[in-house]
Amino acid sequence: MSQLIKLQDYISRYQIDLSRYPTQFVRLKKIQWDRVREQWVSGDELPQWQHMEQQENEKESKKTFSFFDKFKIKRSPKETDDIEAVEIMNDLISQEGEIPEEESTLFFEPNIVYKPNTIEELKKLFLDQFFHFQIKWASSTIREKSYVDPKFLRDTLLRSILQGLPDSFLVFYYPIIKVKKAPVELDIVLLTPTECLCITVVEQENQAVFVGEGDRFWTKKFGKTSNKLLNPLIQLNRMESIISKIFLENEVEMPIRKILLSRNGYFDYPGTIFNVQFIDKREFPNWMQNLKHYSSPMKHMQMRAAKVLLQTVQTTSFNRDIWNAENEKEKD
Repeated sequence: MSQLIKLQDYISRYQIDLSRYPTQFVRLKKIQWDRVREQWVSGDELPQWQHMEQQENEKESKKTFSFFDKFKIKRSPKETDDIEAVEIMNDLISQEGEIPEEESTLFFEPNIVYKPNTIEELKKLFLDQFFHFQIKWASSTIREKSYVDPKFLRDTLLRSILQGLPDSFLVFYYPIIKVKKAPVELDIVLLTPTECLCITVVEQENQAVFVGEGDRFWTKKFGKTSNKLLNPLIQLNRMESIISKIFLENEVEMPIRKILLSRNGYFDYPGTIFNVQFIDKREFPNWMQNLKHYSSPMKHMQMRAAKVLLQTVQTTSFNRDIWNAENEKEKD
C-alpha cells in the first residue's frame, strides 16, 4: 500500500516526523498482516484484530483465539504455500527500535463480513479494512485530528492508488498548499522514489470522449451530445509550475512528469505534448500494473521533496480534547 501523507488540508502525522512515520506505517501493516495470515492458516481464535501494542502486551499473559475458527475452514497445503506469494512489501522496515505507544489513534478492528476461503480473499478483506484505518492514520496525530469527509472512504481512485501501489510511494491527495499566503488546491501528487507525478483526473460519464481542440476549452462527447469543458491541461500545468517552483527554491532535484488521467473515458488529442502522458480507460490497467511492480526503495531526495511540500501545506484540525467534548455534547 502506498502511503497517504497528506489528504486535502487535514492534519498529517508525517508533518511532525517524516523520518519516523513511513517506516512505522509499513511495520504496523506487516505485523498485522503476518498475524492475520498465521491465524488464518492455523485456525487459532482471536476475537478481533487489536492494536498491535495491545497484542504484544497480552501475548504472554493469555491465550488468544482466531476469529476465523468459527468458520471451521480447512486449509489445503497449496493454500498454505501460496501465502508466501502475497507478502506485503516491507522494503522500508527498520529492524531497530520499537513502535512507541500512541494514544487513541491506532486501533485496527476489522468487521468480518464474509468467510475468507482463500488467501486472496483474506488479503482483500485485510486491505479493504486497512484502507479505512489508513484514512484515520493520515488525518490524525496524538493530540489533533481532522474531520474527514466521508466521500474519501468511498473514493475508488484513492482506494486503488493506496492499495495498488508500493509502500515506497508517497501520496498527496488534493492537498491545499499556500502560495504567497493564499490557499491553492492541487490535484494528486505522487512521489515515487525517482520522480514526481502530477496527476489531473478527468472523469465524468462512462465512455465519454474528451477531445483536445483548443488552448482554453475542450469538447466532451457523450453519445450524441457535445459540451464544452475547461482545458484540463491548464490545471495540470499550473500544478506542475507550483511544484517546480517549490522544488527549485528548496534545491530539490527530482524530475516532474504530468499525467492526465481518466479511468472511465477516452482522450482524443491530436499529436503529443512534451512531458504529458495521457492515461485513459485503455491504458489505465497497464499503467497501474507497471507502477505496482516498481521495486525501488525510498530515496533521500524523495523524502526531501515530501518534506518541502509538507512545509507549504495548509492544515485544519482540532485538539482531541475539543473533539471529545463536542462528541459528549452530541450524546447529551
